[in-house]
Amino acid sequence: MRKLTDEERAIYEWQLDVTGFGEIGQEKLKNASVLVSRCGGLGGVVAYELAAAGIGKLIIAHGGNVKESDLNRQLLMTYDWLGKPRVESAERRLKELNPSLEVVTINENINDHNVARLVAEADVIVDAAPLFEERFLLNREAVSQQKPMVDCAMYELEAQITTIIPGQTPCLACLYPGKPSAWKRRFPVFGAVSGTVGCMGAMEAIKLISGLGKTLAGKLWTIDFHDMSTHMIDISKTPNCRICG
Repeated sequence: MRKLTDEERAIYEWQLDVTGFGEIGQEKLKNASVLVSRCGGLGGVVAYELAAAGIGKLIIAHGGNVKESDLNRQLLMTYDWLGKPRVESAERRLKELNPSLEVVTINENINDHNVARLVAEADVIVDAAPLFEERFLLNREAVSQQKPMVDCAMYELEAQITTIIPGQTPCLACLYPGKPSAWKRRFPVFGAVSGTVGCMGAMEAIKLISGLGKTLAGKLWTIDFHDMSTHMIDISKTPNCRICG
């Protein structure tokens, strides 16, 4: 395991003081890799917070170029990068924050051809994809490869997050046996909503890697920003689930 340098101790000294974390937890982050599916309003914040926390390697999969409509929420995208690949903008911004971070970019969304390889390269997966097809692919591969996955989602002023640990918790297919019929690709969103759940997703990944605290394994946390109400829901495995049953 790679040890911390003096410079890293100086950068992370405030979080090293967190009870139960310390240098051992920081070294675990330094030596870990996280796959983030999409680097938009949600996944971009996940990636940024993990880079700030000192994760060693980020694998970011997101196809397409920066558009004007990205700029209200995708904090790794900038106006001067319009028309250029999102993953290049993400890498540039992340390296500005943390030059020692290893960033692997894939200018594609998660698909049948790349999912097995990308999941195999990561210790933890964070699903921040808006499309259920991608989320189901990540869930299937995470269960198959026994990799923990944090699943984050939001719509309008509502957000939810859960942590899936194969062999221990329900999987995404237990929550959603199929794609909801009413789901649409374009949905209403404030950056503050996607950013909030992105911060939660990053913290879950940090806890999974370092062993700090207690994760959302087996629980679904929801928040409604209309009135700031939150709920913690126990979730159960679906008997004979097609993925984890």
